[in-house]
Amino acid sequence: MGESIYTLQQLLGQIREVISSEFPFSVWVKGEVKELSVARNGHCYLTLTENNMLTGALLAQVRCTIWSSHYRSIATRFEQETGRALGGGIAILALAFVKYSEQYGLSLDIIDIDPSFTVGEAFAERQRTIERLTKEGMMDLNGQLTLPELPRRLAVVSSATAAGYGDFMDHLHNNPYGFNFVSELFPAPMQGADAPAGIIAALDAVAARAAEFDAALILRGGGSATDLACFDDYDLALNIAQFPLPVLTAIGHERDVHVADMVAFENVKTPTALADFFVDIFAQEDYRVQMLAGRLQMAVRGKVLEQKSRIDRSVAAVRASVVLKVAAQRERINLLEYKVNVLNPAAILAKGFTLTLKNGRRVTSAGQLAAGDNITIVLGDGNVKGTIK
Repeated sequence: MGESIYTLQQLLGQIREVISSEFPFSVWVKGEVKELSVARNGHCYLTLTENNMLTGALLAQVRCTIWSSHYRSIATRFEQETGRALGGGIAILALAFVKYSEQYGLSLDIIDIDPSFTVGEAFAERQRTIERLTKEGMMDLNGQLTLPELPRRLAVVSSATAAGYGDFMDHLHNNPYGFNFVSELFPAPMQGADAPAGIIAALDAVAARAAEFDAALILRGGGSATDLACFDDYDLALNIAQFPLPVLTAIGHERDVHVADMVAFENVKTPTALADFFVDIFAQEDYRVQMLAGRLQMAVRGKVLEQKSRIDRSVAAVRASVVLKVAAQRERINLLEYKVNVLNPAAILAKGFTLTLKNGRRVTSAGQLAAGDNITIVLGDGNVKGTIK
């Protein structure tokens, strides 16, 4: 064999010398922090990776060390300028020495990190996510769903110990109107690198029981930019956009708008505001029902008054008719009474006329009498008896 034969140590030693001669000074290198841990002695160990921007496939990775003599100052300045703690899922631009060890292989000793690169990269990544979702037609997809007129069955994705969740539950279930809501918590981590996958898993659990709910809610409340960065995640936003129920979000404070908010059916700033959102729906419906009830009551009252007026007019007409009939009958009675008085035998006798009776029967002709008949002559003021001679 004509080729040189090396021991492994010799080969790796030559590789170390080549690398040392090729990179005698520190170099700037950019990548994404995949894993990070800080040992008790203050040394920081992390893995720096590079992925394909389109497919996400891993292109390269390397072990890195930030010795304790540099780590504290680097981490403090990074958090102050970016608003985020140095951790997994963050793109960084690091100044490092390239190291190679026969025992441990290639690594980087990081001596500085440029926070401005991370700020710009985070913004650029967020913009790329928005552009991608827009191109895929996802930005308004969930907003095209229909929220029931009175949504009261709510699936809540949040952390059970989050103050925002407690505030939401208090405002929702102790509302001043006494409206009754049904809510169920689907726990999920709400910050950090694991949050997107955890929230997606919780949403999957809600989707499996979609028929039982009117809407899905994602509650986080306030937090630092680091805490809330997970809500700009593409996969989480895509899941929200394609969710079968309207998704409403309450993430962060007034100044924060995340990609998750943009693709949601509706977003408000705080969990208490989201509780008020649902309470207000019922309050407005209650007001509308009360207004309709008032209008119905007025309409019924109007109908009653109309019918009463009609009845009053009918009663008045009947009363007038009865009065006329009574007057007519009274006139008739007066006439009869007059006739009776005029034709009354007693009245005739009082005028000087007499009535002759024979055996109690009225005598109207002299031919009805004969000599010896006993008669009674009735006068106006008494009777006279006599005998016909």
